[in-house]
Amino acid sequence: MIDVYLFSGFLGSGKTSLLLHTIGQLKEQGKKPAVLMNEFGALPFDSDAVEGEGDVPLKELLEGCICCTGSEKTEAQLQGLLEENDDIDVILIETTGAAHPVEALDAIYSPLFADRLNVRGIVTVADSKRWLERDKLSPQIRALFMEQIRHAHLLVANKADLLTDEEMATVTLELSNFNGSAPIIQTTGAKVAFSFIEKTLQEPDKVSGQPIISGKNLPLSSKLITFTESVDKEDFENWIRSLPDTVYRMKGYVPVKGFKNPFLFQYAYGMVNWLPEYVMIEPCLVIIGEGIEMIKYETVNPKFDEI
Repeated sequence: MIDVYLFSGFLGSGKTSLLLHTIGQLKEQGKKPAVLMNEFGALPFDSDAVEGEGDVPLKELLEGCICCTGSEKTEAQLQGLLEENDDIDVILIETTGAAHPVEALDAIYSPLFADRLNVRGIVTVADSKRWLERDKLSPQIRALFMEQIRHAHLLVANKADLLTDEEMATVTLELSNFNGSAPIIQTTGAKVAFSFIEKTLQEPDKVSGQPIISGKNLPLSSKLITFTESVDKEDFENWIRSLPDTVYRMKGYVPVKGFKNPFLFQYAYGMVNWLPEYVMIEPCLVIIGEGIEMIKYETVNPKFDEI
């Protein structure tokens, strides 16, 4: 039996960081992990990070939520992992931030390999700062955010470094009251000992029978920007600050004036992160949010293509 862990959480919460930390720990233990990643758009930015970990078998579900694209696609990717790798010890599944955890969990069950997989449960990464500001989300997106937390078997209260001790205590208490069955661990950078996850999910509770929200009806959408020229970094960040709160996540490769290669750029809820790239990568940027159709960056005059 191969253990399966499903990593859930809202956009920008830290799921990929948790995934990469877990992969590293499993490899240190001499185990061979495999990964199924579900990207919201058509470009595998988070998957690129996993490929950087070396010989980790990877399958991807692009352009939609794991719970919306059809269980047959999830089934086919998992089947591919199992057929192509006969020495897998653990499968880690990272959902999109727009996936409902119960539907995602349902999507990975299949009679084709039910006797080979032991689904240990759902680890939900909760953005602690976003939890305190959840009332700023639209009602439907807030409902999804809450459902991801409600159905967790283990809650990772991430970004503790952004809050005071008093605020973090409030987050932990409120999360505990909202989901009384899931242990909660406070983290920075989503760093969790895999031994803790493994022990906590030895006997996961059955998934709650609460009403579910179909990811197909969520107002989230994505846009792809391609750049015709390099941007001024300060101007670009000023543009970022001018965006509406309905832009939840941005990730991609942005060409910056004065640098040969584009920068890896990530944005989540007002926080910007630039990382240098040492190889030439086609510059482009994915925007995820609500009502983003009219967003433009006039300085670079980008082309917009729907994903």
